[in-house]
Parts: sequence; structure tokens; C-alpha cells
Amino acid sequence: MPARYLSFRCSVPWLILLLETLFLICSFFSFPDVRNVYSPSDFYPEFQDVNHVVIFGFGFFLIVLRRYGFSSTGFNFLLIVLGVQCSVLVEDLLVYLRVEENEVGMRRTADCSLWSLAKAVVSMTAVVISTGAVLGKANPVQLIVMTLVELIVFYASRWINKTLLEVPDHLTLLHVHLFGAYFGLAVTSRFPEPPPGLDKSRSSPKSDLFSMLGTVFLWVFWPSFNSILADSKNEAVLNTYFALAVSAVAAFMLSALTSKDGKFRMTHIHSAVLAGGVTISYTAHSIQHPWIAMILGLLGSVITILGSHCLQRCFNLALKLQDTSGVHFTFGLPAVLGAVAAVVLRVIEEGIEEQWNNLSSLGYLIFVDVGAFCQTISTALITGLITGLILNIKLLKAVHVSKYFDDQFYWEFPHLSAGF
Repeated sequence: MPARYLSFRCSVPWLILLLETLFLICSFFSFPDVRNVYSPSDFYPEFQDVNHVVIFGFGFFLIVLRRYGFSSTGFNFLLIVLGVQCSVLVEDLLVYLRVEENEVGMRRTADCSLWSLAKAVVSMTAVVISTGAVLGKANPVQLIVMTLVELIVFYASRWINKTLLEVPDHLTLLHVHLFGAYFGLAVTSRFPEPPPGLDKSRSSPKSDLFSMLGTVFLWVFWPSFNSILADSKNEAVLNTYFALAVSAVAAFMLSALTSKDGKFRMTHIHSAVLAGGVTISYTAHSIQHPWIAMILGLLGSVITILGSHCLQRCFNLALKLQDTSGVHFTFGLPAVLGAVAAVVLRVIEEGIEEQWNNLSSLGYLIFVDVGAFCQTISTALITGLITGLILNIKLLKAVHVSKYFDDQFYWEFPHLSAGF
């Protein structure tokens, strides 16, 4: 073990230093000043809510393993502070270089504003969700490499949706749940499977309690997450809250109904109370009737709890799905349901408004929604598989399966204690 510690000491700090140096150099040449474009004066509270979601909420949400609490919160914070810097640069330099017309001709500028920072933080949600799938298996070097690759690929996917399919910018960002879940599942499928019955892969009452704390934090601030980039903020907040409320109530109901002894299961509550917010993310800004949001929240909770039963008992072994934090049925399945619901609601809305007179226009809108969904999930799966193969090369010092899910491999423990 000392030799392995030495190898990480010789790689992780220098990789972080290299990346931070590159970020500083790129920022020096790309952002000559700080601008306040696209950001109203009262935008900071909304940004802070989303910042709490990504850092505090997900940081505790990922504490699902009894001996991996330090790494769950610590690595999550490290990836976010590195990834946000990379995300801002990718957003403004590689994908959304803004072209402005002036008297001389065309020129390119990069905007460093609170608005671009908010989009960068929202984009990091995809990485955090993917981290939940590989939690306990990937070392810090692998996680940093995965973060950089995923951010670049996610922005490429957004560029395709925005440029070729003409999807609104804020809707391309809301594919973070779908992209993050299936990218992470594809990555973790390339890691060696842990030995069956490994004690370190289980949870404890303390880890469940901390994880539930993160879930409650996510629940409270999720309306801000769905509405920060939307034009109709009031509708997005109201619809998201109704969907979250119904999904939380349904989670308790379904947990008691599906448990053998009729008791509540913390894993059900931990996963399903957020399903409504994920399901309604695509349509929260456009739904005009709260009862529709409530139905979507109910369906999201149902697909999460029933999906966890089917996937864990039937499909996980057959498909070799390794999902440490259950991101597939917490974010992946509700996101798929939300994409389907968006198409159905589009058909109903356009049909009522135009009385089915312009079928070609309706067909094009459906093609755009379905195309964006298929492109996002396909890109996530394909690039995730490739990234998983890259992460397991010898250069990145993959951890042996016997060292999975163990904080002591990375952190100093002055006083060892059972349970964490």
C-alpha cells in the first residue's frame, strides 16, 4: 500500500497543477474583463441555489457507502471546482464563441459572466451523476480525466442539438440527467466487477442518514435548478414543486407497498423523492396546468421504485450494470420518462392549437424532440464506453478490486472508527 500511495502522490498533485496552470493561461487570454451580460441584478440568489445543489446536495447524496464518505464528498468537491473552470472555457471558447457584428466586420468575443458561470455549474451535474455510477472504483486521476472528457463530449452533444436540431439553449442543458446517467453507466461497465458479498460495498445507518440529508437539500433547491435558465421562471418553479411533492408522497406509499414487511425503505425514499423534479425538467417551463406536473411526478416515482426492483433483480446481472449509487433509476429512467412526456405534451399542445391542420410542422417538432433524445443518449453511451476503456489503461493506475470502496486508500485517518 505505501507504494501505491507514492504513485498517487506523484500523479494527482501534478495533474491538478498542470490543469490549473492551463486554466489560468486560457483565462488570461480569453477573458480580458468580467462582464454582466445576460445576468439581471437579482440573479445571484438563483445561482447560489444551484451552487448548493451541485456542491452540498450531491456531495452528501453520494454518501451511500459505509467506508467511502470522505471520498464521496471530497472527490465531488474537487471535480466541481476543477470542472467548472474547464466548463466555462469550453462553453465560451470551443462551443459558444459569440460572433458580433461591428463596423470593421466580424469578430469573436468570449463572455465571462455570472450567466456563463451558472451554465457551467449546471453542466457539472452530468459529471456528478456519472461519478455516482463509478463511485468507489475510480481513483482521483481517473475521475479527473473522466470529468474533462465528459464535459467536452457533453458540450459537443449540446452543440449538435442546438445547431443542427435547433433545440433552445436552456433545453440542451437540461439533458444533463440523461447524459450523466448513461455516460456513467457506460464508463463503469468497463471496470472490473467487485467480488460478490464485499462488505465495503454496503451502506450503514450513518451513511444512509447523510445521503438522505443530501437528498432533502436537493429536493429543496431543485425548483431553482429547473428554473434558472428558463424564460418562464414562475411556471417552472411551481410545476417543479408540485411534481416533487407528489413524487415524495408516492415514494413513501410505494415503499411501504413494495417492502416485504410493509416498512419504509430508505433506499426508496433516497431515490424516488427527486424523480418528479427530473421527470419534469424538460417541460416545467411550458406546462400550464399543475395537475399535469403532479401526474408526471407520480409517474416518475413509480418508474424509479419499480425500475429499481426490475433492474437490480433482472437486468443488472444480464447487462452487467454496475451502479454504485443507483443513478440509473434515480436520474436515468425519470429523464427518459420526461423526454417521452415532452413529446406527448408537444403533440397534444400543437394538436389543440392548430387542430391538426399543419401535420408537417407537428411532425418536424416531434422529430426534433426525439432526435435530441436519441442523439444525447447514443453519444453518452458510445463515448462512455470509450472513456471507460481509456480509464483502465495502466498509465492511469487503476485500483485493484480489493481496494474498491475504501477511504483509507486515499485519506489519512487520525482515529479509525467503525461505520465510516
